[in-house]
Amino acid sequence: MNDNTRGCGVLMPVSSLPSKYGIGCFSRSAYEFVDKLKRARQGYWQILPLGPTSYGDSPYQSFSTFAGNPYFIDLEELIGEGLLTRQECSRTDMGKEPSSIDYGKLYKGRFKLLKKAFSRWDKDKEEGFEAFCEEEKEWLPDYALYMAVKERFDNAPWSEWAEDIRLRWDNAMDYYRHELENEILFYEFLQFRFFRQWRALKAYANENGIRIIGDIPIYVAMDSADTWANPGLFKLDQENRPTLVAGCPPDAFAPTGQLWGNPLYAWDVHEKDGFAWWTRRAAHCFKMYDVVRIDHFRGFDEYYAIPYGDPTAEHGWWEKGPGIRLFNALKAALGEKDIIAEDLGFMTDSVRALVRDTGYPNMKVLEFAFDSRDTGGKGDYLPHNYGRNCVVYTGTHDNETLHGWLLALPAEERRAVIAYLNRNGGDVLDIVRDLICLALMSVAKLAIIPMQDYLGLDNRARINQPGTLGTNWKWRMKEDAFTDELADEMAGMAGRYGRA
Repeated sequence: MNDNTRGCGVLMPVSSLPSKYGIGCFSRSAYEFVDKLKRARQGYWQILPLGPTSYGDSPYQSFSTFAGNPYFIDLEELIGEGLLTRQECSRTDMGKEPSSIDYGKLYKGRFKLLKKAFSRWDKDKEEGFEAFCEEEKEWLPDYALYMAVKERFDNAPWSEWAEDIRLRWDNAMDYYRHELENEILFYEFLQFRFFRQWRALKAYANENGIRIIGDIPIYVAMDSADTWANPGLFKLDQENRPTLVAGCPPDAFAPTGQLWGNPLYAWDVHEKDGFAWWTRRAAHCFKMYDVVRIDHFRGFDEYYAIPYGDPTAEHGWWEKGPGIRLFNALKAALGEKDIIAEDLGFMTDSVRALVRDTGYPNMKVLEFAFDSRDTGGKGDYLPHNYGRNCVVYTGTHDNETLHGWLLALPAEERRAVIAYLNRNGGDVLDIVRDLICLALMSVAKLAIIPMQDYLGLDNRARINQPGTLGTNWKWRMKEDAFTDELADEMAGMAGRYGRA
């Protein structure tokens, strides 16, 4: 992100794109979305993590920090190559609701189709497959073996596998590599297809002036190829069981805290080898994205540790993270990269110092700006207090939509919003537009607006409500919702505020 330019973009998960096959993917709709962003004079498309999702369907709990989600593979391409038929796809129930994702039906239906396509695939005729496997050899063999073994054990987490393969004994590794050779090849096939399609879509976006902002979660899932293949990098015991896990302490929103359950890093081990695993992870991200948002940035300064097995996060404590040493190592290995620090949450002086020392732009969220306890206009999220080196959002994937937020605001805070906008009241959708304009006209170097806010949608279009299960990560934009008229309106705002 050039310091001398002002930019803007849209936050829109790939999964939320329109599609006739149950979930947004790298299909024609994705290319049409890029076309609309270009018409709207946007410079950025921010997405959520692209990894294969596990229990709860969260992209922040993935089976791999390196692999891609097979759900995003465009089935139309497989039809075009003769690996599937249109009839096979159309008669597979992957969910009928165009504005929502049914992950249960996707899991049952889409994988059957992908396995059928694989059964008709000829590896020897697939140009580039061997080169891809060689290029991704640092993670792909472990991931493909992990997924194949996981399937053999009825999809149980690896902590429940037989001891020999759970602890990666050499004889067990050799046995399963031979026994599951075809299943391993299936997962390599999926990754090859995923990355070929994603790279084509990203190239199209870049050719049309759109840069991709990706997301790197701070933690990996316990049930992941990363933890299984690299147990020494995490706080695990001799049986590879966690000793401490991640979360957040109790606060006004969560009286018993948040128990995420991710294994914590053994940062001393990482530091001894120059943060090599983190360097590989970051390098992989920058092959996939143009800009990377690092999630839960404060966890690199201090992280909350909870004893494994505790039912809540009440009895955890803070431990020191790697701090600037990690980011100095990344810079030395990768050079200057465009990174956004997600520094939301409780801020301490040491977190502020870490963000400042890295030089990364931090995040400002308008929905956090209008706290009724702040009567002096000193809040960090109020636009008149911004410095230039920040990225402003109306809200993130964890927030309510602007429409839903305004409707739910206490009367005093709603009055504060209206007064800040120098209004006397007005229709909620007019206030939504004014808040978008407020973000765009700020001095922040970059403004990112969730697609739902441009569409004026209420909380039925919310992506995630932290701390809940069963209703999240499901929203999809309806076909033709992103109209030419809306794109032209967005283009006008981008031009008006010097962000086009």
